[in-house]
This record gives sequence, C-alpha cells and structure tokens, in this order.
Amino acid sequence: MSETAIEPTFHPPEDALAFYEESLRLLKESGIPFLLSGTYAVTAYTGIRRPTKDLDVFCKPGDYPRILAFFQARGYRTDVEDERWIAKVWKDEKHFFDVIFAMSNGTIAVNDSWFGDDRIQVYGHEVAITPPTALILSKVFIQDRYRYDGADVNHIILKQSDAIDWKALLDQMDLYWEVLMAHLLNFRFAYPTERDKAPAWLMQELTERLQAQVTLPSPRVKVCRGRLFSARDYVLDISEWGFGDVVGKGLDERHDPVNLGH
Repeated sequence: MSETAIEPTFHPPEDALAFYEESLRLLKESGIPFLLSGTYAVTAYTGIRRPTKDLDVFCKPGDYPRILAFFQARGYRTDVEDERWIAKVWKDEKHFFDVIFAMSNGTIAVNDSWFGDDRIQVYGHEVAITPPTALILSKVFIQDRYRYDGADVNHIILKQSDAIDWKALLDQMDLYWEVLMAHLLNFRFAYPTERDKAPAWLMQELTERLQAQVTLPSPRVKVCRGRLFSARDYVLDISEWGFGDVVGKGLDERHDPVNLGH
C-alpha cells in the first residue's frame, strides 16, 4: 500500500471538520515529520470502518515540543498532558488533537523506523500513516478493562502480514517478548487456517525462549508488570499486595477516565 483515500465513517460538524482540515494543513506546513494513526490507519490496512471523532498525531519525542511551539505561535493552546507520552493542541475548549510520541506505559517511543511510505487522503490532505509494524507496536499493550486492542492486532496481522517487518517487531518487543507471543497465540487461535501469517521462525524463537524460561528460578524482585497493560486495573497489586511498580504512575489513577489515546 502506498496511498489510499479514507472516507471517515463519522461525519463531523462543520466546525470540527474545519479544525481537522486546518490542523493537517498546518502540520504539513510545519515541515515536522508526523504520522496519522489510530482508526485511520486501521481502516487503511484492514478495511474495517468504525466511528472516530479525533486525530491521533504521532511524532518522535524530540519533535513534539516543536509541533506544540509551532501551533502555539499561531494562537493555539497547548497542553503537555504527560511528558512521558502525550500532549494536546487545542483550538478552543471543544476542538483538539493528540500529539503522541510514546506508548502510554513508557515502554516504546516513536522513532525513525515508524515512518514509511504509506499515505492516505483524509480531510482533503495526503498524510503519512503508521506502517503495519508500528501500528502493532502502538496497540500491543492496550489491555485495559475498558479497552483491548488485541482484535486490531489480529486484523493487522491477517491483512498485512507480508508488510510487517517481523524482525524489527521482535527487536522492539525483545524485553516484552511474552506479550508478543501472547498476541501471536491469540491470532493462531482466532484464525487456525491462517497460522502461517506469522513466520515459523518467529514462533520457534519465542517457543524456545519459553522452554528455556520454564526451568529457571523465579525472579527475586517481586514486581507486577500488569500495569504496563492497565495502570488502574493493577493498583491493588501495588498498594496492598506488596508488588513493586514498573510504571511509576500515581496510585490515584485508579479513578481516572480512560485516556489511552491510541
């Protein structure tokens, strides 16, 4: 895929449409590399259409201050919601877009490998979108009680397996290979006739890692990595059950509304 036209399933009111058109125009005018992700990329790669009412703009960590400064100089209000992964650009109290530069759990940051040749036409502009490999990376840790993106991962593998850089995916997920393996097992379960979409060498590599791990003693440091999936669903593990936290998010986040952004 190099370029395709995306007709959003949600038709925004005129003021919102004008905001999206203007935002994309200014982003392109800035010359700062950015990607459109989320539902727009999923639709482009899988054909699955679902309502969306926002823009998820991805960029490298070093570029997000430049994007914010560019818009701020033009009268927009900016907000660094969490310097670990997300900021926002506001037109007014109603219209905004997210600027995302890392995963919400801090495990993976956007980098040069996320930028490919795939583009879509949306809201009157040709824009780059996250390639299939990066799109998977953006979704593998989204496993919250209120949002689980495993189906998106399965559909991307099903429709774009030949376009996925499996070696790069494993390299990025090396420390979290069990998460990758779990997704691939889910895919194999969901599509038993399509198991060869994930390369045999990768399944063999992950299986060998698991076999080696089974015979090892348990780690001495008691941590709960569940908060890499959901900061709030595993709060009790940290606050009462004695597990160490690997995310570094405040315990009061158990009451926060869902804001996964991607």
